[in-house]
Amino acid sequence: MFTGIVEELGSVVALVRPDGPTVADTAATPDTDAVAPDAVLTVAGPLATSDARPGDSIAVDGVCLTVTSVADGAFVAEVMPETLRRTSLGGLVPGARVNLERALPANGRLGGHVVQGHVDGVATLVRRTPGPRWDDLEFSASAALTRYVAEKGSVALSGVSLTVTWVSDDGFGVSLIPTTLAATTLGGLAPGDAVNVEVDVLAKYIERLMASGVAR
Repeated sequence: MFTGIVEELGSVVALVRPDGPTVADTAATPDTDAVAPDAVLTVAGPLATSDARPGDSIAVDGVCLTVTSVADGAFVAEVMPETLRRTSLGGLVPGARVNLERALPANGRLGGHVVQGHVDGVATLVRRTPGPRWDDLEFSASAALTRYVAEKGSVALSGVSLTVTWVSDDGFGVSLIPTTLAATTLGGLAPGDAVNVEVDVLAKYIERLMASGVAR
């Protein structure tokens, strides 16, 4: 698992389909069915690859990917259709910056919250309001996502653990401190940009238990 504490800003080297065309040339909007069948992603990240081996997990913009090879400070991971359908990874282009986090070791600190790297969907930045030393961000999201979001609860946006400041049926807000603005891709978001959303896994399990009748 992960904690939502980004370790490094990596750089996309390539995102290609096995049959040739780049996913950026062929992929549709996230959350649609018309996406490329699969893709191979290469990301440069000196810290993330410093101890990485094939089979390890690295979160890329909040998406847990399995390392297939490592060379020259970059790692390669295969991205399956389900991942392309639910996340924003299909729109990555060479040179794009991505948030990277290695999997949490058993003796590590849980500095953020429990993050699986299993993205539930995407949200779109509607508005950002600069403060004296922070930015308030407002996102639009489907009710299928916001039903699991709670005010003052935790949410992972593109792999960054954040506290929710408010929530409605069709959106939610977060505030970013200077460190988050400088150390993650969230600092450069503009209205209209998409972020990967992973809601609190506890909310999903509670709903599942209630629906199955076990909790009764």
